[in-house]
Formats: sequence, C-alpha cells, structure tokens
Amino acid sequence: MRDPMIEIVRDPVSEARRYVENARETLKNNAKLDPETNSYTDRKYVKAAGHYLWNGVLIILNTVFHVNEKKGRVNIDDYRMAVGPRDRKLLASVNNAYDILHLHMGYDGVLDKTVCNEGIRLANEIIDRCAVMLP
Repeated sequence: MRDPMIEIVRDPVSEARRYVENARETLKNNAKLDPETNSYTDRKYVKAAGHYLWNGVLIILNTVFHVNEKKGRVNIDDYRMAVGPRDRKLLASVNNAYDILHLHMGYDGVLDKTVCNEGIRLANEIIDRCAVMLP
C-alpha cells in the first residue's frame, strides 16, 4: 500500500506553501501565544504545526529528488543521500529542518515562538531553493 505522501502532486510548490500556511494559521489561531514569555501555551498545536511544516518540506523534496520512489520506508538518511551530492547548502537546511520541524516542533512540541518562526523560515527556504530545481 502506498503512502498518501507519495502521491504525485501537480503543483508541488503551491502544495508545499499551503502546508506552511496551514502551520502558520494553526500557530496564530490555536497555539495561544503568551507575549510575556514569547512562548506558545498549547503544545498540541505546536506539534501539529511542526508536522505540517515537515510534510510541506517532504512534498517538495520528493518532487525534486524522487526519494519516495525507492522500495521500502523512506527515512532522513535517504533524503540526505539524495540532496547532499547536488546541493550542500540545501542539505544543511534539510538537516536543520529535520531537527527543528520534525523533532523539536513535531515530537517535542517546543513552545518557544522563536524556534517556531525559524521553522517556518527554514521550510520556506527549502521550498524556494527546490522550486528553482524543478523542470
């Protein structure tokens, strides 16, 4: 059975940006920012935003590097091996995005607004960099 994330996306840049916008809206409308501490108060929505951002990044990476076409389950090392030889700067961004979006936000639910803002910035940076690689 194929993973729904593997589906071919007709406009991957727009789809990836839609995920970023969903994350931004989730944080803005649901995560409840405490201005005194510059932190969100609801971990559930930070985690959801992290997952949205990471999935948006995966959509664009899969479109450019075709990592999802291999047999078996894809992991971060597969993305590193595909991206690294082609673009070292993009590889650094992917590594940082994995840490911030997938681990810190998506799993740990880090509440710090600065971390979340950096995650959004990284996702957009990866999307922009991959967009110019599309045929």
